Amino acid sequence: MTDVNAGVRVRLDLAYDGTDFAGWAVQPGLRTVQGTIEDGLSRLMRGVEPRLTVAGRTDAGVHARGQVAHVDLPTQAWEALAGRSHRDPETVMRNRLSGILPPDIVVVGVKVAPPGFDARFSARERRYVYRVSDRPESRDPLTRRYVLWYPRSLDVTLLQEASRGLTGLRDFAPFCRSRARATTIRTLVEFSWERVESGVDEGLVAATFRADAFCHSMVRSLVGAVLAVGDGRRDFAWLQAEAAATSRRSGIIVAPPHGLTLEEVAYPPDDELAERANATRAKRTLD
Repeated sequence: MTDVNAGVRVRLDLAYDGTDFAGWAVQPGLRTVQGTIEDGLSRLMRGVEPRLTVAGRTDAGVHARGQVAHVDLPTQAWEALAGRSHRDPETVMRNRLSGILPPDIVVVGVKVAPPGFDARFSARERRYVYRVSDRPESRDPLTRRYVLWYPRSLDVTLLQEASRGLTGLRDFAPFCRSRARATTIRTLVEFSWERVESGVDEGLVAATFRADAFCHSMVRSLVGAVLAVGDGRRDFAWLQAEAAATSRRSGIIVAPPHGLTLEEVAYPPDDELAERANATRAKRTLD
């Protein structure tokens, strides 16, 4: 097999239904998004063993409309994609890879990445939306795999007040599953709720999250904690006590994965990509 080198870095924009995947990251014996795409790339780029770097690893059952990944390919293999067709390799890869992958993964776009681009470290912000139906009339069986059907009525005003105190730069250890050598310090730019008044999500309660990065299970833990306040089972004092803890506590219930979708990954201008990647790699602190 030919070794993968950094001859050409290719950006992949992806969407997928996470229902039947055991998350993004490759796991032996399990169907994962990364594993499925890498297998497809291997079939397409014969003699190459591609490895994807992703903007955000989604958990099992979590969906994506705006996922971004990159793969480094040998220049010769990349240029050979077009063959004698005289078409650009980006179009060829998108069309052929789309024909290889299963229907629950869509290749939205393929293009050569600009200098300094790193799908993970160059990202400026990730935006997630968690969708909840707390009313029988808003329950659509056609979207049940993407919306949490919640058994209690929710007060959006309470949800907003509860989430407002959880934004900013802070240690989110109470809401994260610990990982070795991984920091839980994050800057949560937005955590807001609304009852959607029009469009395909009409009647749903939707939580929007924007941050430079998220730690493992952070979004779903925040949703679970704030839902308990929004339905009246818990009060603000309880939430404040949980948020002030220095480690994860058993009182916070993690919301189910299927209500969560990665909607967008935002990047700075091309001439700031490398600088952003270097800054992101630096260790986060509260100072």
